[in-house]
Amino acid sequence: MARLGNKVAIVTGAASGFGAEIARLYVGEGAKVVLADINEQGARSVATPLGAAALVVRCDVSERGDIDNLVARTVERFGGVDIVVNNAGFTHRNQPMLDVDEATFDRVYAINVKSIYYMTLAVVPIMRKQKRGVILNIGSTAGIRPRPGLTWYNSSKGAVNLLSKSMAVELGPDGIRVNAICPVMGTTGMLELFMGVPDTPENRKKFIATIPLGRLSEPGDIARAAVFLASEDAEFITGIEFPVDGGRTV
Repeated sequence: MARLGNKVAIVTGAASGFGAEIARLYVGEGAKVVLADINEQGARSVATPLGAAALVVRCDVSERGDIDNLVARTVERFGGVDIVVNNAGFTHRNQPMLDVDEATFDRVYAINVKSIYYMTLAVVPIMRKQKRGVILNIGSTAGIRPRPGLTWYNSSKGAVNLLSKSMAVELGPDGIRVNAICPVMGTTGMLELFMGVPDTPENRKKFIATIPLGRLSEPGDIARAAVFLASEDAEFITGIEFPVDGGRTV
């Protein structure tokens, strides 16, 4: 039985990495999915094999107008919003904290944190009327057990992890569940930025050595967690930091 049958989901940052795999698994579990990304062509390449269950909307999550348009297009096409996955993310390169310029700092917070504020303003009124909804924010183990060289990114993900808990408390009476999924460093386009060194087997080994299960996260790991937390199997789970990290935060 499809675990997300008849559900409507928005996934940001859906052109690649975690977001693309979440979109694929959601459609496979019966959901209708809106793939949002500033890289519209990339999102279309993911959506095309998914057929009529997928809609692509170009969206810069740091722009409120784009978020409002995204949600309006979702409601127009599919009639509502049941699930939102705030997955779009950005990081500065691993480097000393004093070397990160202000424009980069602002972009990290605009994409990782302020985008969730904009999305909340747009979708919570809809979910309140429905008396149901699921919001999944992609936080990070960086906000639980930070690595050096990523201070401003770490702090943005700490904000995501904590705001998810606070949202859960405030929105629980409305039937809206909110959780943070916290991946460990993964095999995505941002890996080399996180590492701060070339992505070679030798350099990967140094980071993998900090993960007890002995590998980096894969998009499928995060997507399967996102399916579970959005499904009725998790109907009594809200306000948690859900590490998908191979034991990194133990």
